[in-house]
Amino acid sequence: MTEHPIPDEGRQPRAARPIAPADPRGALVRAPEARNTTGAPGLPAQARTNDPTPTASRTGDPASSRTGDPASSRTGDPAASPSDEHAQSSGAAGPQPDPHRPRPAPEGVPSQPGAEPSRPAGGPGGPGPGPGPGGEERRTGQPRPPGSGPAAMRRDGDRLRFVGAATRRIARGIDLDEIVMGLCRATVPTFSDAILVYLRDPLPVGEERPSGALVLRLRRTDRIPEEPDTEGGTMPALQLQPDLVTTAELCEVRPGGALAEVLRGVRPVFADSPGARAALPELLGEGRTVPTGQRTILAPLRGRRRVIGAAVFLRRPDRHPFEADDLLVAAQLATHSALGIDKAVLYGREAYIADELQRTMLPETLPRPTGVRLASRYLPAAETARVGGDWYDAIPLPGSRVALVVGDVMGHSMTSAAIMGQLRTTAQTLAGLDLPPQEVLHHLDEQAQRLGSDRMATCLYAVYDPVAHRITIANAGHPPPVLLHLGGRAEVLRVPPGAPIGVGGVDFEAVELDAPAGATLLLYTDGLVESRLRDVWTGIEQLRERLAATAQLTGPDHPPPLEALCDEVLDMLGPGDRDDDIALLAARFDGIAPSDVAYWFLEPEDATPSRARRLARSALERWGLQELTDSVELLVSEVVTNAVRYASRPVTLRLLRTDVLRCEVGDDVPQLPRLRQARATDEGGRGLYLVNRLARRWGATRLSTGKVVWFELNHGSNPDSSRTKR
Repeated sequence: MTEHPIPDEGRQPRAARPIAPADPRGALVRAPEARNTTGAPGLPAQARTNDPTPTASRTGDPASSRTGDPASSRTGDPAASPSDEHAQSSGAAGPQPDPHRPRPAPEGVPSQPGAEPSRPAGGPGGPGPGPGPGGEERRTGQPRPPGSGPAAMRRDGDRLRFVGAATRRIARGIDLDEIVMGLCRATVPTFSDAILVYLRDPLPVGEERPSGALVLRLRRTDRIPEEPDTEGGTMPALQLQPDLVTTAELCEVRPGGALAEVLRGVRPVFADSPGARAALPELLGEGRTVPTGQRTILAPLRGRRRVIGAAVFLRRPDRHPFEADDLLVAAQLATHSALGIDKAVLYGREAYIADELQRTMLPETLPRPTGVRLASRYLPAAETARVGGDWYDAIPLPGSRVALVVGDVMGHSMTSAAIMGQLRTTAQTLAGLDLPPQEVLHHLDEQAQRLGSDRMATCLYAVYDPVAHRITIANAGHPPPVLLHLGGRAEVLRVPPGAPIGVGGVDFEAVELDAPAGATLLLYTDGLVESRLRDVWTGIEQLRERLAATAQLTGPDHPPPLEALCDEVLDMLGPGDRDDDIALLAARFDGIAPSDVAYWFLEPEDATPSRARRLARSALERWGLQELTDSVELLVSEVVTNAVRYASRPVTLRLLRTDVLRCEVGDDVPQLPRLRQARATDEGGRGLYLVNRLARRWGATRLSTGKVVWFELNHGSNPDSSRTKR
């Protein structure tokens, strides 16, 4: 709880200054002594022009009703800052404090009930601000309840200042927990000794209509603990059952019941009101008691469309009970809290949608293609805007190749993320057609123009061939990639920059470069190398130096671990370097050794299947994989027979030995084979059924010149027991 200073009470002699007794909560509310008893400035006059109650009738001093004094007009404004309300006069000739006027409490901490100091009957200027004759309340002339004081938040200014401070504290919250905690911290102990906050479970979002029964869940509680008093003992805490404020529970609101009627009425009610007598036991549970009478307020929390919960404010029996005006305070607190909760729920839903959109737009996991290892990172520009237009992708291609893609759509909005998703889907479709990189960028450019005239993006598309140890790259206005060689040398690849996607009417150029085994290719977006503090080429040079320095740590013969390398690259970002989203894709080229590759061209003849079986058998004997001979011969014979039946050009057969044995059969027929259940009278149609039963994985991919049908078998194990069902 935040402590607030109590201002001086003006230039009252030290002998006439009373000593405030202990607050019933255990805290002391003392009237501080004057720093200088002679000539020290005091509080300015507290006249307020907007108070409906005449000042003269409240203070007994006709001079206190003057409104021309700047100090009085300043302090009479409920929205005035604490520094204005507590300002001291500049000299002895300035306005003098009114000894009859009760001293206002500082903003956010109104005077507490039961904390009235015992003043002498007389003093300078007349009697002190104590009770009137016969213990009557000065404002109303009615008898004061026992144990109450004149500073029990009875003045409109005190309540206005408290409501202003409390609502500002509630409004500072962004998410649901912050708003509920702000309500609790603002009201305990200033307004109540304990609070229970119930919220609908689940909370409705926006315009959606809740289905099912209305269920309230105890979301948060707060209370004043036992505190030491001036005698060295402890003041009792609020007398509630322990499980009432410590155990979260559910309350199902019965339709037509007392609690439903109170919630429908929206307005706060005292515990002794007819509706609350039955509503509180229904809300809290049977057998649980709360302070009776006007020491408990039940306030419904109503959002923009419907009631979303309830708040219960409680005071101890030894405290001054709530007054009728306190219902207005509770209503204000409940309204501000409910509207804040409504906005927090909407904000949480939008953040959830943004996170889900970004997560689904990016690859959930990276593939594990043959001959290359991959790692990636994605960092949003800020926690409050987690969506953007940056993306990366790795797409397996026929022939054990892999396409590496990284792109950046301009902007950081939901629109940018949606456009990014469309371009990424288009790139995946074009990659499945096995188009050259420059053709992929050309079609992406056409797609961006169809989406709109202002849809701009940069993209880099690369295809790595682990058998040929080559990489083909085409660029559309994107920062160039960096290649980290095995010896530790980092090289910025010279790739034609090209124009961004969406410009239209431009040509893209592809270059083919060596991709030696052990090298690492780093693709990234401009958020990694460009910021307000540095230009893009300075950032690229810093990235190159960082990669070279990291490679030196592992020596010339061992490349740095891929995941650690990505983390090290991101560590180069300084505090002011996060102006944009960052997408990072790292590829470690392992390649496939020529000794692990067997490749043949076969003419489409009747004898081709038998020749394919003999070639596959000899390759398996050379690799020491004789245990796979029967399965490979059977599957190769079925796939090659189907290719020869329809092909008009030579058929290709390739075997690759990596962690699995992979067989690829290519022909010039674009139609892809489909798995189907052959009938008993059919002469064919069982080849793919055998492939599906015996192979670990299999598939067919369309090429620009035909198609490739492939299957994989595990080493040294029964393929039938270890296959992966598709």
